[in-house]
Amino acid sequence: MKRLLLVLFLFVFPIVLLAQDSGSATAAQPATDSKLATEPTQAAEPQPATPPKPAAPEERMFFPKDWYWGWAQFDLAPPHNEVDPNLCAANAGQYGGKNAPCSAFARYMISGTIELRPFGQTWLRGFVAFFDPTFLFGKTVPQYNYTWSWSGIGMEYAWGVGYNLPKRFEVRFTGHPVIQRFGARDQPLGPAWLGSNGPWGQYNTIGVRKYFGIRREGTY
Repeated sequence: MKRLLLVLFLFVFPIVLLAQDSGSATAAQPATDSKLATEPTQAAEPQPATPPKPAAPEERMFFPKDWYWGWAQFDLAPPHNEVDPNLCAANAGQYGGKNAPCSAFARYMISGTIELRPFGQTWLRGFVAFFDPTFLFGKTVPQYNYTWSWSGIGMEYAWGVGYNLPKRFEVRFTGHPVIQRFGARDQPLGPAWLGSNGPWGQYNTIGVRKYFGIRREGTY
């Protein structure tokens, strides 16, 4: 009898312990689930809305902020490299040597361009007017007399109007009158004088210009 009770104790007691452990685990599971249920769900933080880009300010009708553009340049031609505005023959020195009257070869040159776009709205915004002057100064007789004189020779220039087209094209009308001579140079200058037409002569053209690339500003 004692042996039977011992055998029952050895087999029944572990079974009872296993049953208790499984029941405890089952009871604990709802508690965990209820804990998760009671914890507040963290809502996703709202992302700040991207502010809309401000609209570009509308340009004025007349003289907008970009209504003019241009450049100016000074050039010095060293001896034996003078600028020839085509007013005197290259052999001018043969007609008087150092004192030849036709000495319109430039030592100094001041040039530039200016573009005016005075309208900021409507179809007139594409209108452009331009002026390209070149001022010449000097008094040289090639092979006979090289001076540093600032004696005025004249102004060679072009002018015109244009209109912007799509794809960065521009149609232009250009006028190029004869050179405007200064002072004593505004008269025949002996047998070497070539006339008043100056460089390129007098002409009018209709042309098409194509812009490309990005202009780099050189002044900061």
